[in-house]
Amino acid sequence: MSAFREDLHRLIISLFLSVYICSVLVPSVAFANDTAARPEQKTDEPNNKRVRVEHELDAYYSSLGLYLSLTDEPIPDAGEKPEFNIYKDLLLSSYIPRFLVIEASIFPMPVAGVYLKDDAPDFYENGQVAGDLNLVKAITAGFEEPFALSAFLGNVVSFTRPGEEHKSGNFGYMGYLISAGNYNIKDNVLIHDDWLELEWKIKGDRKFPTHDLHWSFRVGAKFHENPDIKDVVYLSLRRSRLDFISDDLLDNSGFEYTFDMDRKTLKAMRHYFTVDKKWPIKDRKMGFSMALGFIWQGADKYTGALADKDKKDEYQIILRPNIIF
Repeated sequence: MSAFREDLHRLIISLFLSVYICSVLVPSVAFANDTAARPEQKTDEPNNKRVRVEHELDAYYSSLGLYLSLTDEPIPDAGEKPEFNIYKDLLLSSYIPRFLVIEASIFPMPVAGVYLKDDAPDFYENGQVAGDLNLVKAITAGFEEPFALSAFLGNVVSFTRPGEEHKSGNFGYMGYLISAGNYNIKDNVLIHDDWLELEWKIKGDRKFPTHDLHWSFRVGAKFHENPDIKDVVYLSLRRSRLDFISDDLLDNSGFEYTFDMDRKTLKAMRHYFTVDKKWPIKDRKMGFSMALGFIWQGADKYTGALADKDKKDEYQIILRPNIIF
């Protein structure tokens, strides 16, 4: 854990240094939540900035990203276009990448699960409620790494309604992503592993006063330096909506599904599936979410010293409470 803490500290320090350097050396950097912007800079018009810093805070996925325009053109605004039209616009223009996004991300709850199992084993063991069901593991499961550094090359659109202020992270993406890290998480235990991930993705985050809508479609491959972890190719789908006007079930729900296959044999290695229900708190423009799901993991995903002693497929229940801001 000591080496992991050092790597985590270095990542955090690097993030703050990167933001500071960009804010000093690049005058056009715009911080998404900077309410003290100068009068001539409108906070609801992010599109005229060639360089931006955006952040996202969440119990399961938090990130800090640097957005760089590769041309003189501003980030186009898709406003309230239907989803299909957004996909079409991004797809038709994706052959010429116009944006580079450098992002650092951390997964707080999975990191907490690692910490509790290593530093608070009694508390972790008290989470064992029945058979193989451990509540700490069920709440923190689903992420195979504690943090990552990524670079995205493709096209970006922003979502802003007329007369409304642009919210942080309110963007749609289509393009290519490369991510890397040096740890893997297995059963809330850290394993040193220099991994590299390549993917093509469509992703969108629309955050309006009336609703939040998130979607993603990804195909990619993940390569591991650790010989005891199988390389995989995968397909992933996600869609989630929180509505502050409608009480309809479909308007306040979501799902995520990821299918991993052995890179060499295309044998199924992992199924990840969750569905969630959301309860909007309308007067505060936030909500509570509860996701339920499972992970099926083939016995061949980990080999050698990391292989399961009984060489059986593993099943893990997912319980994921969260607060959405």
